[in-house]
Amino acid sequence: MNLTVTTSPALSPPVRTITIGAMLAMGSLIPLTPCLAIEPDEQVTYKTVGEVELKLDVFRPSEHESTDRVPAIVFFFGGGWNGGSTSQFHEQARHFADLGMMAFSANYRVRSRNKTTPFECVADGKSAIRWVRQHAEELGIDPNKIVASGGSAGGHVAACTGVIEGYDEKGEDLTISSVPNAMVLYNPVIDTTADGYGLKSVGEERQTDISPCHHVGAGIPPTLILHGTDDTTVPYENATRFTRLMNESGNRCELVSFAKQGHGFFNSKSFRPKTKDLSHYERAMKATDHFLASLGYLGQDEAQ
Repeated sequence: MNLTVTTSPALSPPVRTITIGAMLAMGSLIPLTPCLAIEPDEQVTYKTVGEVELKLDVFRPSEHESTDRVPAIVFFFGGGWNGGSTSQFHEQARHFADLGMMAFSANYRVRSRNKTTPFECVADGKSAIRWVRQHAEELGIDPNKIVASGGSAGGHVAACTGVIEGYDEKGEDLTISSVPNAMVLYNPVIDTTADGYGLKSVGEERQTDISPCHHVGAGIPPTLILHGTDDTTVPYENATRFTRLMNESGNRCELVSFAKQGHGFFNSKSFRPKTKDLSHYERAMKATDHFLASLGYLGQDEAQ
């Protein structure tokens, strides 16, 4: 696992990045409280909009070759379509890379940085899935085993790649599908009306345009939803309703409920260092492992 510790001294010296191995060689850890960061193996640009380059943080399995054909998973961070960081899913991405998948954490445009709306976020999500599939051969990926995943607003972006038609970026090769082969959604925004979350962001006149609950039909990829029953940001009812609509339409959709948990229960300690109870993160990862194993994306031994 690639770990670095970054410290910012209070005075004028510049920021230093020291590897765990180097600290051990010195015989001690850095004083104060270090911030552990899980770093990607590389970054690649999947889309350029004007002067904005959107990148994927890439996590490769060990000894991966371009001739391999492994499943892939693409994560989209949360933040209300307003902000957020790809680091939110670095620990999860490394987890799946260690299990043999190619994992990505995608940057996409958000309002605070790019003055965009949720509609551009959806377009970027579709571009990311399309880019991974388009470059599957050189990346050593199976183009028919691509998972879209994310949390909260990032869960919405991931869900829209599998549910919402249209909103593809102009100029892209639409013969290459932007629809994933499966979805894993952590407390996702899936109703953008007054009954869910995001009405102010999408607007009254377009409140159902990119609302997954309002576009469920046959042929949607297999989906796993993980949601807290006490979520006051994205109502738990949204998750139960989406699951019911999916199943009624003949799609596979499984809901894993987290009793008495609110929004963001799934976050890792590397993203939220003050987290003391890791049981919910661990349970979420275990449920995800089993779901992906059931699709043949992970071996049964890896999902134990």
